[in-house]
Amino acid sequence: MRYETDLTDAEWALIAPLLPAPRTRGRPRRWPVREILNGIFYVLRGGIAWRLLPSDLPPKSTVFRWFSLWRDTGLFETINHLLVMVDRERVGREASPTAAVLDSQSVKTTESGGPRGYDAGKKVKGRKRQVLVDTDGRGLVLEPQPADVQDRDGAPVVLRLSRRAFPFIVKAFADSGYAGEAPSQATSIIIDIVKKPPDQVGFAVHPRR
Repeated sequence: MRYETDLTDAEWALIAPLLPAPRTRGRPRRWPVREILNGIFYVLRGGIAWRLLPSDLPPKSTVFRWFSLWRDTGLFETINHLLVMVDRERVGREASPTAAVLDSQSVKTTESGGPRGYDAGKKVKGRKRQVLVDTDGRGLVLEPQPADVQDRDGAPVVLRLSRRAFPFIVKAFADSGYAGEAPSQATSIIIDIVKKPPDQVGFAVHPRR
């Protein structure tokens, strides 16, 4: 029996070529890389502590060590970039997007989780995810920031980060929190502010948002 978060054979076939090859010297790896990734996905999808990994997955020290290495070397961004392009082509789109959607989400975190702040608008103490996605919702760039960083001040970082991986983006749709000079002058990307209808009450889905 396997876990729902385990890589399928098809998923592993896509990711495997991007992973570092085993070293030719030193001790051979005790755990297959695929099982290490299964451990990482189990923790991230379940939102659990590393020490709560089931005993039939690699030890938490092994899983966390590889997670930290691949996070710091940008491997996860490389994998995501490939998967975004593959999936866009699967549905008949150009591999690299020309339009994107910019938004943020504030989430609660503990003091031990790193820098955090208080988002007065959403009454959340923690961190803010500044996110750039394509118009179908595929993640392009995700940048964690303290929750007290205003959207218009945090956006330039995300927009600049997008230039290397997705250089063909020419327009980003955003809400009024991103109005101002900082986002509009950060890069050559045009920021198109999608405003609420004046008669809107409660939540409503807006075009391009």
